[in-house]
Amino acid sequence: MAELKEIQGAADTLPDKRDFALWNLGFRPFYLAASGYAAVSILIWVAQFSGWLPHTLITGSVWHAHEMLFGFVLPVIVGFLLTAGQNWTGRKTLSGYPLMALVLLWLSARVLVMSPWGWASAVANVAFPWVAAAVLAVPFIRAGVRRNYFFLALLFLLGAISLGIHVTHLASLQALDWLNMQMALDIVLFIMVVMAGRVTPPFTANGVSGSQPRRIAWLERVAPGLVLAVLVADITSLHGALMAVVLLLATLAHGLRLSLWQSWKTVGTPLVWVLHLAYGWIVLHLSLRTLAEIGWISSSTAIHALTAGAMGTLIIGMMTRTARGHTGLALKADRYDVTCYLLVQAGAVVRVLVPLLLPALLLPSILVSALLWSAAFALYAVRYWPLLTRARVDGRPG
Repeated sequence: MAELKEIQGAADTLPDKRDFALWNLGFRPFYLAASGYAAVSILIWVAQFSGWLPHTLITGSVWHAHEMLFGFVLPVIVGFLLTAGQNWTGRKTLSGYPLMALVLLWLSARVLVMSPWGWASAVANVAFPWVAAAVLAVPFIRAGVRRNYFFLALLFLLGAISLGIHVTHLASLQALDWLNMQMALDIVLFIMVVMAGRVTPPFTANGVSGSQPRRIAWLERVAPGLVLAVLVADITSLHGALMAVVLLLATLAHGLRLSLWQSWKTVGTPLVWVLHLAYGWIVLHLSLRTLAEIGWISSSTAIHALTAGAMGTLIIGMMTRTARGHTGLALKADRYDVTCYLLVQAGAVVRVLVPLLLPALLLPSILVSALLWSAAFALYAVRYWPLLTRARVDGRPG
């Protein structure tokens, strides 16, 4: 609480610090909304899985996966891009009432997906990433930042995949639901490996004294390229030995990439080691997918290494770091941040490893994992609410 008192003290010395700043920049409302939704929706899923609540429009595990990706991960990506895009282009991105409207579009999609209005849900869920891509396209194109155009294409693809999930469900073609979902997982994985490759080495070099993370030009092309190869293989429903080879190559490439970043030197710097840990979950996910492809383990184990492990860890790490940086706080994790990191790790380990080693404990592991994961993002929402809703403590815009 001492840090919050320090923030409040800084606020008292500057006349504009009490301004309500939630709609100043994209990360503010979307980080709060996504963390709150993650905390609540995972508990709703557990209640459904346990039979305590009826299933919603997109039923069972498909609803759970859809909402984790499109209800939780996607708004974090959009919030990050709206914030980073302003730095990349030097042009102002969405703020004020237009930003509020985009958040309300996301919120309407969350409400409608649990309603009987299937086509309305489809429209809202497709519109959110497409509108986000459109508003990002304006500063990107005007500034000519072609390097980041692929984000616009990926947002468009995610919208198309969400449409596919809704249509196949409404047309009772559930056999295609998981094909669409796997493509969405692959696209988010690609976004993660690209962004982690951009930020983790420089964050490590700047934040960890004596570290010298390396990047090899050919590996920086091959590692993301192999994730795209996995996406193509999933689209074409490739299975068997050839798919296992593709996944194994991806595992080796990303394992080598991570080894060059000197993770062992980050132990004393939580704001950095959490990013390395997230990438470690990516390597584990790819290795587990390889084992699942040859029939040694369940594919669910590999999926949760990606979702509960890699996505959860990278998101909590980036949400704490960017929130601190863009609210004027020191880039140093406090005990609340570290607690969030550890809760996400505990939830992921329980969800992935316990059913793998003790299959009879699947239901208890799901319940415990959900509670840990929910607690992590609930803590983030409560902890960062006063920071994300008030003006920067250093008086700068944003």
